Order: sequence, then C-alpha cells, then structure tokens
Amino acid sequence: MATPKAIVLSGYGINCEQETAHAFQLAGAEAAIVHINDLIDGHDDLADYQILAFPGGFSYGDDTGSGHALAHRVRNHLWEKLLAFIQQDRLVIGICNGFQIMVNLGLLPATEGYGRRQVALIHNTSARYLCRWVDLWVHGEGPWLRRMDGLSLPIAHGEGQFYAPDEVLAQLQETGLAALSYASGEICRHLGLEPNPNGSLADIAGITDPTGRLLGLMPHPERAVTFTQLPHWTWLKEKYLREGQKIPAQGPGLRIFQNAVEYFR
Repeated sequence: MATPKAIVLSGYGINCEQETAHAFQLAGAEAAIVHINDLIDGHDDLADYQILAFPGGFSYGDDTGSGHALAHRVRNHLWEKLLAFIQQDRLVIGICNGFQIMVNLGLLPATEGYGRRQVALIHNTSARYLCRWVDLWVHGEGPWLRRMDGLSLPIAHGEGQFYAPDEVLAQLQETGLAALSYASGEICRHLGLEPNPNGSLADIAGITDPTGRLLGLMPHPERAVTFTQLPHWTWLKEKYLREGQKIPAQGPGLRIFQNAVEYFR
C-alpha cells in the first residue's frame, strides 16, 4: 500500500507529540498531529489513518491520576470510532502517559475484550519522578517488536510502577503479553543504575493486547531515534572507532516505529 499515515494525538497537557511525529516520519510514515477536539468535532477522522499514537506528557496535569481524565474524554466521545479503528487491522501505541491512558481505557491488556481495566500504573516505589535511561528485554512478538531482542530507552515518569492482580500477572507472563521488561544491560552497567527504576511487578515495562497490534510502554522510544541521543554515545563512538566499526546514525528506539511502517508494506 501507499505510505502509512500515523495520527499523533495532542491536547490538554500532552507534550511529546512533536517528537513522536518526528519518529514516525524518520521511519517513513506520514505523521499528523491532531488535537483531540478536532477528532471529537469531526474535523479529522481516525478512519483516515493506519496508526494511532497516544504520546507522553501530563494530560490534564494528571490531577485525577495519570491518564484518567483524557481516557474519560476518549471513552465519552470517541469510543465507538476507536473500537472500529482497532478492529480494522490498525496499530496503536501508547507511550508513558499514553500507556496510562490505554490502560485506563481497558485497551491493554484486553484479555477479556476491550473496555475493562485490568492493570494499573501507580506511583514509583521511590515516590519520586524519575528521568533516566533503562535497558529492556523484548519478549513480545507483535508487529511493533519484530526482530528485536533488547534495547535501551529513556524514562520520565512519576507513576510508572506496573501493577496487576496475581491472576492477571500470571496470564500476561504465560501468554507473552508482558512484552517488555526492565533488565540489566549495557547502560545500567555503564552508569551504575538499578535495572527496575519504579518497582514494577515482574519488571514489566510494556505490554500488548492479544493481537500484538496494541502496545503500551513506559519508556520513550521517540527520545532514542538517533545515536547521539544515547547517554554514552561519546564512549561508544570511541569504542567503535578503535574497533574499526561503523558509527551508527540511528538510535535503538527507531526500530519500533520502523516496524509499524513495515507492517503496512
């Protein structure tokens, strides 16, 4: 098909729409930043796109809990259109606050159908906002995570601790829906960081729905699309030069967006 079109939601405290749209464009998609009011009022239409992104930020200031208020706005005004979008073999990603929105909407993990909330993202065990890099293992096999084993991405959140009841947690692990987990990798070792930054159960950093077409994750892949965004890129550059290796241009997060584009080609 033609170049896939991605719609990146904006409005009411979302603040990562520019970076997210840029990542999709780097990956080869057309990307449009659309205010949620323009979808509600009919000035734009979800049906015109193949990919939907709920970006990071602090929607409605997170005053009633992270992602709660915007999730209610989507459910009250766009729920039927959103369900129709999902059921037409489209892709959806929620990053950080977007992950929180998708969880509150019951779009993830959706093991009992869309619309029922099953898991939560609660305050970090440190009770602090954290901004740092993490290493991740990839367990999922959906369209977003194809041909990926592990990667490193930055986080920036105060409510990122993944929580689920025991039976739901076991189901996520048994079915592979616990798609991303915090791990001790190159960056954690290089910077001396604890692998799990927020106390998430089973080290879960991201999950998918049963189709794999819906992905939510707390780390920010859109902030790791170029090599020089890595926190230790200068060290890596010298290492590659001394080993005679080519210095890459791309960062690890770009692969996620490229996978989404390739899904429609």
